[in-house]
Amino acid sequence: MEPASSLELENLSRHFDGRAVLSGISLAVPAGRITCLLGQSGCGKSTLLRIIAGVDRPDPGTRIRAGGVELVGPRRFVEPEDRRIGFMFQDYALFPHLSVAGNLAFGLRALPAPARAARVARVAQRIGIAHLLERYPHSLSGGEQQRVALARALAPEPAILLMDEPFSNLDQGLREKVRRETVDTLRRTGTTAIIVTHDPQEALATGDLIVLMRAGRIEQAGTPFEIYDRPRSPYAAEFMGPCNRLTGIWSAGRIETPIGTFPAPLDLPDGALALACIRPQALSIGPDGQGISARVVAKTFTGESEQIDIMVHPLAQTLRMHSHFRIPMGVGDKVSLQLNGAQIHVFPDDGQDAATARPES
Repeated sequence: MEPASSLELENLSRHFDGRAVLSGISLAVPAGRITCLLGQSGCGKSTLLRIIAGVDRPDPGTRIRAGGVELVGPRRFVEPEDRRIGFMFQDYALFPHLSVAGNLAFGLRALPAPARAARVARVAQRIGIAHLLERYPHSLSGGEQQRVALARALAPEPAILLMDEPFSNLDQGLREKVRRETVDTLRRTGTTAIIVTHDPQEALATGDLIVLMRAGRIEQAGTPFEIYDRPRSPYAAEFMGPCNRLTGIWSAGRIETPIGTFPAPLDLPDGALALACIRPQALSIGPDGQGISARVVAKTFTGESEQIDIMVHPLAQTLRMHSHFRIPMGVGDKVSLQLNGAQIHVFPDDGQDAATARPES
């Protein structure tokens, strides 16, 4: 198998009927790693995938290079079949009239028959579907169909594999199992993969690089730890996980809020408004009298954790916290709100710049 390829996108844009679907996307996708394109429906993820594959054309001024070879440029457009880029569709798109072996062999027609059969056997063994080769798609479970689709995409030994929401059609329990198996396969084969998803938890569990998109642009790109622990905007902070939003006053390098004062390296004038995004796990409660006075207004047990809504005067909105411990206080009880040292994300009120801070002791 040939070495995996890196991918470089430069100033990639796409307009439909005068509307910008993608605007100025520049990105370096590392070779042999898994990159997750993350974002809400309609943010341009799938369009970006189709342009990389070559089934859609970007606006003029775009450059795309794979392994240093230009695929798209001012005077160049490499056709999809010549890009060595595999595409695994959301609905798997298996050919119902072909057996599993026939599906795997479909993209290998340029190989002599013996080499084609050997490649099918090798890929089937690697993905763990050798026992399914004589079966037909209609007789396969959802997880088996997903593995066949992955094997078919890998059979031509693409330099880059694109996957559009590959786990969305699976039930939750099966989704996690198949996702682990798929990631293990991609890492074992050293494949450069780009996976589209709208699920931040899936992106965090899967990607070496996460590219968070918003309205056709890149909001933030980084490792899972970087994008979760150091979001650059309120949008990024809240997309990667629930947050309590508190507006406060900026003074002497700190944001002052009703539940505490938090430092952050922001350049704001004293008296300006700033925003603190506080994750639910950053909060905890104890007996009344040992912190900021609050009241429990709702509790929801989810099995592995408990979700608790608390009201703090003079806040108009409740604050939400998560606890993996059983909280004895009930709805209506007075409690004390405490900050447990978890990160607090602080932003200017316009949300353009961001910093990560911890509460002062």
